[in-house]
Amino acid sequence: MLSLLAAAASAGEPLYWVDFGLTRGIDLGVFTLRWYSLAYLAGIMLGYWLMLRMIRSAGAPLAQRHADDLFFYCTLGIILGGRLGYATFYDRELWTHPLELLKLWNGGMSFHGGLAGTMLAIAWVSWRNKLSFLRVCDYIAVVVPFGMLFGRLANFVNGELWGRVAGEGTAWAMVFPDAGPLPRHPSQLYEAALEGALMAAIMLLLFWKSRARFRPGLLVGIFAAGIGCARFIVEYFREPDSQLAEFAARSGLSMGQWLTLPLIAAGLFFAIRALRHPPLGGAAPPAEVA
Repeated sequence: MLSLLAAAASAGEPLYWVDFGLTRGIDLGVFTLRWYSLAYLAGIMLGYWLMLRMIRSAGAPLAQRHADDLFFYCTLGIILGGRLGYATFYDRELWTHPLELLKLWNGGMSFHGGLAGTMLAIAWVSWRNKLSFLRVCDYIAVVVPFGMLFGRLANFVNGELWGRVAGEGTAWAMVFPDAGPLPRHPSQLYEAALEGALMAAIMLLLFWKSRARFRPGLLVGIFAAGIGCARFIVEYFREPDSQLAEFAARSGLSMGQWLTLPLIAAGLFFAIRALRHPPLGGAAPPAEVA
């Protein structure tokens, strides 16, 4: 990849997605295992592994049996919420074609829908086990960026959700299949960097190297505001869904940007609220990563 970037920059020509030799899945003969599906699986499994390490630290609000329940119900929430959210906000025609709605392998997942589904799953597990909903959300917020990272990388590998046409001088602009002959921003990689890698680094540092986890709502507030700001910025480079291009032109903001505004507001509310209250009593010094 680096050699392709260097060659394109020196020649002053755009990159071509097809030159990377990427495939949209693994052909197993009977069916094709999509990278999109593997990305979700990898994000969920890594998140579960990290959660098990986190709940061993001082002051954890849940035990492993609760983490097991969260793993199951949050997986359902991500899949069902993400798909139904996409149908609601981005492609309402799917509601009139139930069979198409079930075809998850064709892509089409909404971050905001997946977030709503995850919140409902956390609320159910917390209520059933008499756990602190806000503190459980704090722990979940630390692991979510890894799913965002893998998911956006899968979007790039699939050659989907490309960016807007790039201006001259953008050496990393890329021509994607089915997106016309003009080079575009690889906005999937922008999202992977901001929503995924950067937010993962911030959340892990706050969890392991500070007392943030002893202030209920602080971690989830920072996550919500950070993810919302990252998505709002990237939307300026991301091509709006074709069925919503007119909406974006008319309203001045894309659907994704409108949906991030309440997310940012909620994140700031919880973060400020957490900082205005003293940390939980008996907060131990931050634990080191085992």
